[in-house]
Amino acid sequence: MESMKTIIKKTDEKNRDGQAIQEAGAVLKAGGLVAFPTETVYGLGADALNEEAAAKTYKAKGRPSDNPLIVHIADMDALGKIAENIPQSAVRLAENFWPGPLTMIFDKSEAVPYGTTGGLDTVAVRMPANRVAQELIQAAGGYVSAPSANTSGRPSPTMAEHVRADLDGKIDMILDGGSVEIGLESTIVDMTVDPPVILRPGAITVEMIEPVIGDVTIDETVLGNESHKAPKAPGMKYRHYAPKAKLVIVEGNIKEEVLAIRQLCYAAMREGRKVGIIATGETICYYRNGVIKNIGSRENEKTIAKNLYAVLREFDDEDVDVIYSESFAASGIGNAIMNRLEKAAGHLRISAREVTSRQKYRRIVFVSDTDTCRGPMAAELLRQCDLYQEYVIDSRGMVVLFPEPVNQKAEAVMKSARMTIAGHTAAAFSEAEIDSEILLLTMDTDQKKKIVSEYGTDISVYTLPEYVGVDGEVLNPYGKALNSYGECMEKLSELINKLTKKLNSFTEE
Repeated sequence: MESMKTIIKKTDEKNRDGQAIQEAGAVLKAGGLVAFPTETVYGLGADALNEEAAAKTYKAKGRPSDNPLIVHIADMDALGKIAENIPQSAVRLAENFWPGPLTMIFDKSEAVPYGTTGGLDTVAVRMPANRVAQELIQAAGGYVSAPSANTSGRPSPTMAEHVRADLDGKIDMILDGGSVEIGLESTIVDMTVDPPVILRPGAITVEMIEPVIGDVTIDETVLGNESHKAPKAPGMKYRHYAPKAKLVIVEGNIKEEVLAIRQLCYAAMREGRKVGIIATGETICYYRNGVIKNIGSRENEKTIAKNLYAVLREFDDEDVDVIYSESFAASGIGNAIMNRLEKAAGHLRISAREVTSRQKYRRIVFVSDTDTCRGPMAAELLRQCDLYQEYVIDSRGMVVLFPEPVNQKAEAVMKSARMTIAGHTAAAFSEAEIDSEILLLTMDTDQKKKIVSEYGTDISVYTLPEYVGVDGEVLNPYGKALNSYGECMEKLSELINKLTKKLNSFTEE
């Protein structure tokens, strides 16, 4: 496509530039393309009644020509020119939700070219709430077709910078109205059938629609199934909203999702891949590795909707290889969020429980007397090993009166092996270490017996030699010469290598 100079002018709802809007309207009347803000996402505007303008839209976006465009109007009087057989239920929806993020599908009139409707005998119509959008539609003659202003298949734009990244040099003008309010495309309802059918979920939810017009049904594609039928609305047939990286949705309860994503991230990073994680304000603190993005709060899912596309684009900038996302409740606006996520992921979902079930333990705690020598050495040796699963690796002492630094001779032998435990301070063993997901490995039998006597037998506690199938104990070198510490480290190294093999045997590569 031949490059052109794309003019960018700032005009938002509070500070509308009337001249810029009129200039943009003139561009549309002349058959050009203008990106503009709405309350949902940025739209790529064209004269909806001009077939050649529609063709330009498809070309600029790289969009399949059978994917219908939404016609945007600024008042109810305009609806009658482009739509026929408007049911009373549609009037009630318009009274309640227009202007706003609701698109309705009607039988089209002859005024609407098939180029705009993707060859269909129906037309999708919306009245946006954004004041810039409203004034632009009026300046353009009252009918503006506007899919999202992005390269087809990419995450929809929620700010002008996104539009520029995708379409600079391909369209005539961008009206920069700042960040949008909602961040997800409008709800689409097919009013040509009875009961009406939701073809795409959005901020206007089923729970909001049904009190107004009664029962509505939901198209199977909203529920995650791909359809081979011609799409009646945008986003029904083709992969949409997709980042460059592979996106995987992890499903389960929130604890399972976090644990599974951590494990998946760890496994991918072992393979040398750069990993992105879509987290929430409630879960972000539980992730330690990868490129982690806070998408918003589960307490206010509107924040998740607003940030979704921007976050997906940020991962493109980070050049990640794979993205793992938590899932969200499929109700209210959460239904719209999951719909967009599934489209972006190409419906690639995995069970969190299937991932977490592969890991027997999640934390390994080495227990010694004072936590200044054997335990910290064993913990650091294990951290240096190539483990197939992610583990939290710690050490604790049975007799710790204060946070004492590590034994200097222990640090000296670790340093000779190009490792260090200098940053460790002794921590006392407590009830916090008693959990079904924690493996306790003591240095000798006395420590094991003490734990069992205090906390019972129904816990995973073993001596380290016992757990890896070796006789004996790890002797305490305290008070002995430096070579005794070296011998202790050699013994621990042997045992830790065996431990690594056993832990890795729990998981198939």
